[in-house]
Amino acid sequence: MRLTTIQGFFKWLCRKYYITANPAADLELPKVEKRLPRQVLTAHEAEQILNLPDLSTPVGIRDRAMLEILYATGMRRKELVGLRLYDLDLGRGTVMIREGKGKKDRLLPIGQRAAAWLDKYLEEARAKLVVEPDERQIFLCVSGKGLTPGVLGNVVHEYVQRSGIGKIGSCHLFRHAMATLMLENGADLRYVQQMLGHARLNTTEIYTHITIQKLIEVHRLTHPARLPQGEMVAVCKDLEKSPASQ
Repeated sequence: MRLTTIQGFFKWLCRKYYITANPAADLELPKVEKRLPRQVLTAHEAEQILNLPDLSTPVGIRDRAMLEILYATGMRRKELVGLRLYDLDLGRGTVMIREGKGKKDRLLPIGQRAAAWLDKYLEEARAKLVVEPDERQIFLCVSGKGLTPGVLGNVVHEYVQRSGIGKIGSCHLFRHAMATLMLENGADLRYVQQMLGHARLNTTEIYTHITIQKLIEVHRLTHPARLPQGEMVAVCKDLEKSPASQ
């Protein structure tokens, strides 16, 4: 970050003719380390969280709709709270994200289930939360004002904690889950890139390293050292009896 600032400063000095040559022009920046997400939800864990909101209240319906959208699209929390009513096309099942990361727009499918929950929220709950003048933001606080990224993060984090799945996180858990599960089910990496709004494909490629369940299944089916089921049970029993396991 500091080296980038220095580069920018010297470039500005050259542009304003304060110096004749840029001493930072050949400065090599260290590569940013690409880290695997620490926590990734399974499909079962995601469903556990999705089923927690109290649907007898407007806020509970709102929360279920938000969780469904996060899971279906993988959008960032800032993108979700920025959604306006005119960004939705429930007939086509799409949502427009305007000026996402990098100030880029992208059109995303939201899926039938998320669309149904969003429609339920708009029909049954939003009118009970909105306060005039209506600024057309889709998701609202109990005060009637638009939800903020911080409040959204706290809401999702609380549901994750209540689920008892033993994982820590908030909105990004659903972003990681969407990308990982789509890839495990055969989605092309370029489509996942479009869903996530990544400028470069190599940013999305990190998710190819965490689709371990698919790799385990392929390994089990294709590796020559695999054991038939009955033989596997016998080996496990022998291991339990061995001195090393005592």
